[in-house]
Amino acid sequence: MSEMITADLVDLDLSADTKEAAARALAERMAALGRVTDLDGFLADVAAREAQMPTGLDGGIGIPHCRSEHVAEPTLAFGRKAAGIDFGAPDGPADLIFLIAAPAGADDAHLTILSALARQLTNTAFTAALRAVEDTETAAALIRGDRTPASADVPADAGNAERPEGSGATEAGAADAVASAEDTAVSGTAPVPSADVEDGSDPVPGATAAPDGRPFRVVAVTSCPTGIAHTYMAAESLENAGREAGIELVVETQGSAGFTRLDPAVIAAADGVILAHDVPVREKERFAGKPTVDVGVKAGINRPAELVAEVREKAARGEVTAGSAPGSADGSASGTPVERTGGTGDGYGTRLRTWLMSGVSYMVPFVAAGGLLIALGFAIGGWQVNKAPSVMDHFVWTQADSWGALLCQIGGVAFNFLIPVLAGYIAYGMADRPGLVPGFVGGSIALTINAGFLGGLAAGLIAGGVVMAIQKVRVPAAVRGIMPVVVIPLISSAVVGFLMFVVIGKPIASAQKGMTDWLNGLTGANAVLLGALLGLMMCFDLGGPVNKVAYTFATAGIAVANPGDSAMRIMAAVMAAGMVPPLAMALATTVRARLFTPTERENGKAAWVLGASFITEGAIPFAAADPLRVIPSAMAGGAVTGALSMTFGATLRAPHGGIFVVPLIGNPFLYLIAVAAGVGVTTALVVVLKGLRKRSPSGAGAASAGTAAVTPAGSKEPVAA
Repeated sequence: MSEMITADLVDLDLSADTKEAAARALAERMAALGRVTDLDGFLADVAAREAQMPTGLDGGIGIPHCRSEHVAEPTLAFGRKAAGIDFGAPDGPADLIFLIAAPAGADDAHLTILSALARQLTNTAFTAALRAVEDTETAAALIRGDRTPASADVPADAGNAERPEGSGATEAGAADAVASAEDTAVSGTAPVPSADVEDGSDPVPGATAAPDGRPFRVVAVTSCPTGIAHTYMAAESLENAGREAGIELVVETQGSAGFTRLDPAVIAAADGVILAHDVPVREKERFAGKPTVDVGVKAGINRPAELVAEVREKAARGEVTAGSAPGSADGSASGTPVERTGGTGDGYGTRLRTWLMSGVSYMVPFVAAGGLLIALGFAIGGWQVNKAPSVMDHFVWTQADSWGALLCQIGGVAFNFLIPVLAGYIAYGMADRPGLVPGFVGGSIALTINAGFLGGLAAGLIAGGVVMAIQKVRVPAAVRGIMPVVVIPLISSAVVGFLMFVVIGKPIASAQKGMTDWLNGLTGANAVLLGALLGLMMCFDLGGPVNKVAYTFATAGIAVANPGDSAMRIMAAVMAAGMVPPLAMALATTVRARLFTPTERENGKAAWVLGASFITEGAIPFAAADPLRVIPSAMAGGAVTGALSMTFGATLRAPHGGIFVVPLIGNPFLYLIAVAAGVGVTTALVVVLKGLRKRSPSGAGAASAGTAAVTPAGSKEPVAA
């Protein structure tokens, strides 16, 4: 491989005056050496990355960068502009500009080198030397790590090299840092505290002690959209701030080259957590139950000392994040769906639940948006609005029917994403980003062959399993670079497509149809029993596959030109029962707040709106935290509501909307009484069961349900973990 930067890739007197012109000038040097195959395509990728977040950093540094299919090999180009160029940094223009180009399938070794450069940019001696260097060969050698600032024949006043006006950071003290710079050249990184921390380890000299006398310990995670520069610069800044504060701080960098998980023992021993990220933190639930500072990645670069001080203040106040108690195996206690691959130490059942919840958590917004749009469409345009022709050809601005049809058709498009998103993010939960393509492909096939939600579940699990199997295969180094962008998507999509179309798709579709036919057989004389059964199904998994089977059965009945009375009664019963769990939990957290954690009480406020909108998933946080009490209670209330709705003869033409479609409900007053009755039953059962747990001696009741009673710092009132 060619050297990542050479003298030909250095411009010590950039003529550009804008960041776009600077990027083009440096990219042209890359293209001249054959490092970039399509100049305009590469610059478009750079601009797209810049649009996500400005790449200017305090201290007069600009680091435009991207991963691009137009890059032949990892490359750095460096430019210097005495007057400075605005890259969006808070302290002013940048006079040191690094253009970082990484191929779309760059291997770990290349990305490690790029990350080392990113860490070096926090070294004041390094940046001072680059401002003072007078020839391109020396500049390239400094950046490669072949020479250190101490050996680069830099003038003695390098630390006072001229900086563009307005850049607030200074290089004061750079001369004192030159000696230490030899230990932190690009070829390596600054020493970090050992991950093998024992509770009884000796405090580091000058360390700030925790309440038990040991050093204060912090774990941190850094990540950015590209995973090349900001991720590692934030890590370096936090480590330096930790050393200056006299505490132990260990960072997990979740970069493009993947990440190595912190030892669970290190996390368990930590007194606080700093999350500096612009993309979701993977396996975030590992840090639940600890004082946490959650900020963007640039905050980790620009103000690390403030973050360290803030997490120490939170620890002193006993302020912790919601979730499982420290040391818990997973974050399910918070009830929030988590997006993670599942730790290798988890049982298969735990991992399966986590994977499924990953898909459900991403699907819920599509359900909410699509369902409410359809409901509003029905409310504005009438119950036949779903039969209107395409609004592209028949939209009249002054007619309510046209607006209703528009909303209904937009909602229908959103609903078409449900199964692909469900399958795609189940696969993502299993295999991370490589699972997305085969997951979406499999979900789309399930939609095509009418395999429904069962097909989506199967497609997501198969896609994730196939990708995980491919990732275990050892491949030659020459192929490794194209694995994530070509090989894995190609092979996994082909395998998933074959299985869905040829092997299992038809049986799953038949099973879905069989379930629907069986439910249809319960109509007529058994209407009340059918209502109770649908209520049980709607509340069994709170938006999961069983819930979706009942909902699909109901919507299929009204998706005809002239839906019969039985079909509209079924739709009304299904929606009424689906509203019960979140409304009941909202009421329970209001009338017996002491039985719930602070986070659950906050979730209860949101559950009022979610329940009224027929978003059953609003009860998931409570069910995940205490399933043996919440789910049976919800099912009892749902069965009561479903049976009463069928008894009262309430009808509904809209497939979604909750209280917002009351004008479309037949017998609306009795319908609301049915909902209220179910909410009352569920609320009473939840309060009684949770009250019994509170009174159980030595926490036996809690232990039997897989939960524990803990007392937060500074609180005399025990809450459910």
